[in-house]
Amino acid sequence: MLPVIGTTSGAHIKEYGRKSVVKYRSLYYHSTVPESFVCGHIDIDGQHPNWSAPNRLYKHRPADAPPPPSHSHLPGTRSQFLRALNRRVSSRSMQLRLSAAGRVLVTGGAGYIGSHTVLQLLLEGCSVVVVDNLDNSSEVAIQRVAELAGEFRKNLTFHKVTAAILALGMVLRLRIVDACGFSFVDIDIRDKEALEEVFASTEFDAIIHFAGLKAVGESVQKPLLYYKNNLIGTITLLEVMAAHRCKKLVFSSSATVYGWPKDLPCTEESPLSAMNPYGRTKLMIEDICRDIHQADSEWKIMLLRYFNPVGAHPSGDIGEDPQGIPNNLMPLVQQVAVGRRPALTVFGNDYLTKDGTGIRDYIHVVDLAEGHIAALKKLFEDPKIGCEVYNLGTGKGTSVLEMVAAFEKASGKKIPLVLAGRRPGDAEVLFASTSKAETELNWKYALAVLLAKYGIEEMCRDQWNWASKNPWGYESPDTINGVTK
Repeated sequence: MLPVIGTTSGAHIKEYGRKSVVKYRSLYYHSTVPESFVCGHIDIDGQHPNWSAPNRLYKHRPADAPPPPSHSHLPGTRSQFLRALNRRVSSRSMQLRLSAAGRVLVTGGAGYIGSHTVLQLLLEGCSVVVVDNLDNSSEVAIQRVAELAGEFRKNLTFHKVTAAILALGMVLRLRIVDACGFSFVDIDIRDKEALEEVFASTEFDAIIHFAGLKAVGESVQKPLLYYKNNLIGTITLLEVMAAHRCKKLVFSSSATVYGWPKDLPCTEESPLSAMNPYGRTKLMIEDICRDIHQADSEWKIMLLRYFNPVGAHPSGDIGEDPQGIPNNLMPLVQQVAVGRRPALTVFGNDYLTKDGTGIRDYIHVVDLAEGHIAALKKLFEDPKIGCEVYNLGTGKGTSVLEMVAAFEKASGKKIPLVLAGRRPGDAEVLFASTSKAETELNWKYALAVLLAKYGIEEMCRDQWNWASKNPWGYESPDTINGVTK
């Protein structure tokens, strides 16, 4: 099965030199696009038929929502762009095939990074089980992943926690198969017995662990919540993994473990000094992972230190949709752009940087997802792997004001700013050295490389594509409790 790279209606074949595109039953397939990459709902003629076509998952899109962005920024013609993309992806993704990792459990798989990674895993041919409590994510994300995955959706299982079950302190296990063709089960993931049942139902080859609270500011205000959720949840997962002899793990760590580094860029050997409870939970979990590998060499663990993921899937179907008030820059920027917020608050304009605002290393979320594929492949192919750590970033720092300016250019929207004091726990400058990941994982921030002359602007365009298509994220303006998101 070739990957979907666009949708329309009708059936015919278009020829572009030696490459052909088959358009059949609302799906485009490109004969040379590898299975491990989905370009999204982009018609090879440069059209976006999905904007006008009704879709049951976009029923809450307001009539006055902003128009979708044009794709005039892409180099040359659509076919030229796809040919360039094919050359880049084919050489990389054929090296990233996951022949051994057949069954993968993804905790937090309905979240921002998790959903993009789940899609990549499915397209690699893996059987994926997702466990998520939906505290800061949406079940609709999994539905859309299933649709993007096409025939691979049959390999997706979703285990979710419902608020009613948690309130009653009960565990309800009900298997349902929805219209998308994937199944999910209601469980309480914090219940060790329930997690045991998930493992008993499937013999997993590896685990990718995203689940956890992740807001720096909130962690300063509610440290016990973060220690309880992130640490105890991870320890429970590791205990169940050990009991079922599943000892291959990719852990979602964070660049916050570096604190306020004195030397830049941050290498994997840089001193570790987390400055907030969120970062400290990540650092503690890293230490736990190192300890269990030291005690039992059968454990094979990859610790991935993310820098700042931005952007969205090129289709605009999945992206970042935090519940409540966002804690990261780009979700706030996009909410201002679509009219959900009057202005963007910039925390700190007196840092010792070129414009006074904090500098971060922003990476496209699709590249981050591919980093997980590369790490998982390394677990199965390198017998010498023990407990390894890798930075995933671009190695380039961008200030808050530079990021806002890039988004304004991509969207054509002016973002009003409100300057405020520094936020507790925030570092001044943070960006990565990625040479270890590039060398040992054969991974590089692909979109930034392919579209180098666009850089951050390309990430902002994908962010705007998602935001303009989904002004209210995955849901309607009204939540279940009648409170606007």
